[in-house]
Amino acid sequence: MANSYFQFQQFRIEQSGCAMKVGTDGVLLGAWANVDDDCNILDIGTGSGLIALMVAQRNSSAKITGIDIDEGAVRQATENVEESKWKERIDIRLTSLQEFSANNTEQFSHIISNPPFFQNSLKAPDKARSTARHTDTLPFSELVECVSKLLVEGGRFSVILPYESKEEIIKLGENNSLNISRITTVFPKADALPKRVLIEMKKAGKCECANDCITLETETRNVLTPEFKELTKDYYLKR
Repeated sequence: MANSYFQFQQFRIEQSGCAMKVGTDGVLLGAWANVDDDCNILDIGTGSGLIALMVAQRNSSAKITGIDIDEGAVRQATENVEESKWKERIDIRLTSLQEFSANNTEQFSHIISNPPFFQNSLKAPDKARSTARHTDTLPFSELVECVSKLLVEGGRFSVILPYESKEEIIKLGENNSLNISRITTVFPKADALPKRVLIEMKKAGKCECANDCITLETETRNVLTPEFKELTKDYYLKR
């Protein structure tokens, strides 16, 4: 039987009570987001608390807020945070982004999200998993609008999405004072089509955009490329 947890170098993610398990998307975003200089960070759709804990490991002083609409996820994230060395800096809350945006007066220097992004696909029979995966409760338009409201001027928004959603999210960003500053195209293998895209936007005027790509696996299945190993070297156990 598979473990009910995922062990990282400096923390453990218990996930038996969480609809969405630890996956490559979350680890990729958590390792890629540039959080070094941030003072307060918001993790939208925190799930098990994975990304909140990843950025807490890399930024030794930032206050981190994680929000989610699923009670099971919030309980699991709270437990994972309480067992970590960064529990004094991480606050997990049960709330939707829309509610949080409407009632919260604090603004953030960085907002990170591995959001639900399936729009027209067959839904999972598990309601919590379906909510975590589909945009019904958090359309891209509402995600970007709320992010713009919650970011300080000059703040950054980091997100991972399907590659085919790239142009849509960039356009929505431009309509909400968020301009693309960094983009990484994600290839599962060297000979495959791009599957995901990592995007950073700034709440600022037009700015130069750093553009690159990353390939996750070599030709051999489940063997990570040197570039992905380098990106995640402070998180994954050595393998």
